[in-house]
Amino acid sequence: MSTSFEPRDAADLVRLIAEYPLAWVVSKGSSGFGATPLPLLGETDTAGCIVSLFGHFALSNPHVAMLRAAPQATILFTGPQGYISPEPVSRPGWAPTWNYAIAQFDVDIEFLPQENDDALERLVSKMEAERRVPWTISRMGERYAQMVTRIVAFRGHVSTSRGRFKLGQDETPQTLNEVLTAMSDPALARWMQDFNSTRSSAITT
Repeated sequence: MSTSFEPRDAADLVRLIAEYPLAWVVSKGSSGFGATPLPLLGETDTAGCIVSLFGHFALSNPHVAMLRAAPQATILFTGPQGYISPEPVSRPGWAPTWNYAIAQFDVDIEFLPQENDDALERLVSKMEAERRVPWTISRMGERYAQMVTRIVAFRGHVSTSRGRFKLGQDETPQTLNEVLTAMSDPALARWMQDFNSTRSSAITT
């Protein structure tokens, strides 16, 4: 069957970033390629679309100098993903596949040292939000004043975005159920169930 793996709406990209915030920031300049893994926060407009990505670099990272000279980058997020074996599938000739959710953003990088405090506060607040007793930056004491001078906040202003959510939408209801019943990865199963929820007869597990 012909199936689109495009995001259903802007909320799919927002959710992917919120649940899987570690991204690769990749760029190319006169000195070659740079690539840094960083946790990032998605920022949206009034319509709920991602318009920027907010985070911070360590100033000691040579990627900072590369981006100051050539501030264009591609930011890559990988969400739930995994190998799907034919073992539980009864359909003859069915081949193995890999399901995944990814997002890619082309951005213009703006360094914002005046927002260093905000970058740290917002990231910690986001990551600690579900904990019974959330940790706060104030608990660092005097060490915080030293650390905040060793980073630089940045905002990646999005020029283009794209996503691909290959989560079983091209499978028959029977095959989808067989795969989900055997799946050991609860996160991938949850995303597959969600992306097939409008197929009323698809999911019986």
